[in-house]
Amino acid sequence: MGTDQPVRSGRARNGMFRTKTVEQSIRDTEEPEHVLKKSLSALDLTVFGVGVVIGTGIFVLTGKVAKESAGPSVALSFVLAGIVCGLAALCYAEFASTVPVAGSAYTFSYASLGELPAWIIGWDLILELALGCAVVSVGWSGYIRSLLDTAGWHLPQVLSGPHGGRFGFDILACALVLALTAILVVGMKLSSRVTSVIVGVKVTVVLIVIVVGAFLVTGANYDPFVPPSQGSRSGSGLAAPLVQLMFGFTPSNFGVMGIFSAAAVVFFAFIGFDIVATAAEETHNPQRDVPRGILGSLAICTVLYVAVSVVVTGMQKYSDLSVDAPLADAFKSVGHPFWAGLISFGAAVGLTSVCMILLLGQSRVFFAMSRDGLLPRVFSTVHPRFGTPYRSTVLLGVVVAVVAGFTSIDVLAELVNIGTLFAFVVVALGVVLLRRSRPDLPRAFRTPFVPYVPVLSVLASLWLMLNLPAETWLRFAVWMALGVLVYFAHGRRHSRLAARP
Repeated sequence: MGTDQPVRSGRARNGMFRTKTVEQSIRDTEEPEHVLKKSLSALDLTVFGVGVVIGTGIFVLTGKVAKESAGPSVALSFVLAGIVCGLAALCYAEFASTVPVAGSAYTFSYASLGELPAWIIGWDLILELALGCAVVSVGWSGYIRSLLDTAGWHLPQVLSGPHGGRFGFDILACALVLALTAILVVGMKLSSRVTSVIVGVKVTVVLIVIVVGAFLVTGANYDPFVPPSQGSRSGSGLAAPLVQLMFGFTPSNFGVMGIFSAAAVVFFAFIGFDIVATAAEETHNPQRDVPRGILGSLAICTVLYVAVSVVVTGMQKYSDLSVDAPLADAFKSVGHPFWAGLISFGAAVGLTSVCMILLLGQSRVFFAMSRDGLLPRVFSTVHPRFGTPYRSTVLLGVVVAVVAGFTSIDVLAELVNIGTLFAFVVVALGVVLLRRSRPDLPRAFRTPFVPYVPVLSVLASLWLMLNLPAETWLRFAVWMALGVLVYFAHGRRHSRLAARP
């Protein structure tokens, strides 16, 4: 793609905000020991996106938010959340087509904002994806134990994870993560085939919910479509949303504002489409296929979410929906236990693909940071036969498996949410900055209406972040502070960019 652009100043080269040019990022992917095998198509990427987005959100969150925050108008909340994600997706699509390198938001930040911001976002993504995978695997374990109990097989308490303060190790969650790690080491094509089968089962179950449920809808359940507004029972102190502590604004349940409050919650059912960008380097034609995979998977998931929310609130009055398994229990309430069982099976199968793709995403971010020298470079070696970053995959897989074994399901998953929104903000800002600093770069996909779309994406993401509890912000700040210390202790001194003349 040409030679490196000249560095703006010596301070930029030696400082914390030195940027890595797009050309250099692409050249680094061509080094023999760091070449990832290209085996993915636009369809594979779309399947990955659908596979990670459709998880517990569609099987659990739909009914929970309808009952507690929005009523039948939760369908509008999904539309709003989909729009927020769509703004971010347009920014991701431009970056992925311009910088087709593993690492997603980390790589994008390195090219536009500089090394320290890139390190911070990479550190953030590692936490987000590792914690997310651990929590999801524990949820999967719960479904499997339920199915085993139904069959008359009962795991000992000590192998079922910690409960009520008692010691326990979740052997099923740990085994799932280790098995998926092995699949990811063997190769991306095998991973995409396994994911395709799982996603096929999952989407089929979702379509069954929509089609069968549509014949069981009672029109009276939609009245009122927007329930009257009620005061929100928000927490106090650090448990309160940050927006409440800063401005005294208390979000409300139901009513028009309830739709927006619910959107801040159901947004998290969309988390994961950005992981498609981490596989850019392993795609045959990333400039064309990655934008298609990102936007296609988001569009499919939004349509399915809206359809499911319309059906479930029509089958059962929103105030009667269960919180733990609303879709399955809605079918039970209308006398169809068979479909309820099928939904539970689909949920368990679906979580498998979510875990796999979260592991995939974090290993690629870790690999990219290692290749740049910000993490030990031993983890950037690619397997000579499988063409995968096997060392980083195995390391992270083992760590996540151990965490999952000792993690309770009530782990503060808000850290996953705030980490994702933070990445959205950084990518949107990066699009604007790279347009100004490198207008010459070829862009196979261009975000429309720049800078207005990126600015809207930043504002929407910040608004959702402000609705998270203050304690989540505090924990996030602690993790970020630790990351800055690691950067100055290791990353800054070992950065390959610093060593280049």
